[in-house]
Amino acid sequence: MTQFVIDHLLSLGTVLGYLLTLLLVPWVFLQRNKQPVSTLAWIMAILLLPYVGGMLFLVFGVNRVERRATRKLESNLAIGRALPELTQYQLVPEEAFEPQVQRLMRLADRVTDARPCHGNKVEILADTNMTQGLIEQAVQSATHSLHLEYYIWQPDRTGARLRDMLIERAKAGVQVRFLYDGIGSFGLTKKFLQPMLDAGIQVASFLPGRSWRERWSINLRSHRKIVIVDGQVGFTGGMNVGDEYLGRNPHLGYWRDTHLRLHGPVVLQLQQVFAEDWYFATGEQLTHHDYFPHPSEPGEQVAQVVASGPEGDYPAFHSLFFAAINEARERVTLATSYFVPTEALTMALETAAQRGVQVRLLLSGRGAYLWMVLAGQSYYESLLASGVEIYEYQKGLMHSKTLTIDGIWSLVGSANLDSRSLLLNFEVGVVMYDPRMAAKLEDQFDADLRHATRIDLAEWLYRPFSQKLAENFLRLFEPIL
Repeated sequence: MTQFVIDHLLSLGTVLGYLLTLLLVPWVFLQRNKQPVSTLAWIMAILLLPYVGGMLFLVFGVNRVERRATRKLESNLAIGRALPELTQYQLVPEEAFEPQVQRLMRLADRVTDARPCHGNKVEILADTNMTQGLIEQAVQSATHSLHLEYYIWQPDRTGARLRDMLIERAKAGVQVRFLYDGIGSFGLTKKFLQPMLDAGIQVASFLPGRSWRERWSINLRSHRKIVIVDGQVGFTGGMNVGDEYLGRNPHLGYWRDTHLRLHGPVVLQLQQVFAEDWYFATGEQLTHHDYFPHPSEPGEQVAQVVASGPEGDYPAFHSLFFAAINEARERVTLATSYFVPTEALTMALETAAQRGVQVRLLLSGRGAYLWMVLAGQSYYESLLASGVEIYEYQKGLMHSKTLTIDGIWSLVGSANLDSRSLLLNFEVGVVMYDPRMAAKLEDQFDADLRHATRIDLAEWLYRPFSQKLAENFLRLFEPIL
């Protein structure tokens, strides 16, 4: 190839790069609901990283999120109109609770479809091996229906074992539906899934979508973890399906997670979340009353399922985290696997500490994704200076997602404290309006602190320059981490 041809190819590449920039920058400005910092970050990436920045924007394109989120909202409304009436269980007088809890109740009512309901039995599960055992036991007891939705389902020993249990139940006449996320469970092959299909199990992928164009985007993930047995027993929380969640990955080591086992009308709310997601993925309506039976084991707790996604104007988890922290008068305890907070949540944590609230964060000192840990550490200095206590878990990998306020309000779910969970993913969790549940979570938090290291501000300021550089560079990508 002559130098003349090479020069012309380079010139053509430069021209194409400028054309791509001219096309993409206006597109960035037209994004709805995009924060100014996020807009600036994308523009800088496109301008400073020719081609690479543009490709990143196309992969993480927000327009696709909005288009597909709108489709998800439309499917929620369609299935919601056909679902059985659940209001018979939603009889919770606000006056029975503290004023700050009443305000959080009203907010939750506005940002999610479910309502606080009486008569629940909620069990907090802190040991992943016990959790997996209870899920397997419940699956084996199913007589009518099994509905499972997971972000990550690994095709390893643990995943194969649970798959085979589902196959056995399907052959026994149980209706089994399995919904997995197309990106999180990318490792699920046709070979792994075929025995399920042969047994009559209905299997569906939440996303990628049905067209090649939609496969550009890795946004709009279903990060939910849901198991519902006969419409009577439910499981949800932070734990996926795979060997690593049972501590069998030597690189990750001990896995600390928090999950819930549910009985009572709150299970019907969880069933509604699954029904909406299943309708979105398959078009099948799960509205028969057999899927929404009268609760057989009523309890004493008031609880509420919270489902969040980018399809509405008010991201439920982001709104609840922000409001709950601002409502705190005495203490906040928050455990999360990935910590890359939005500007609003950073301000809420700092101002809570500055007005005398004890704010304690339990974060993962190590993680499956080093860049997430480093990006989160870039927030430490200002938080510590405001009086926030930060602890990094050292025994293994911290994967819990829990929040308690003043020992009277608590939340356990699938959402991390990062923009992806709070603004882009579909997440699910359970709010508990019960001091006993908050006390149990606080006791677990204190027990976990025995395996954590508290970050000292004076020592943190003298960390290596290379680490500071890496932290602040990765922080630039906060809107998409």
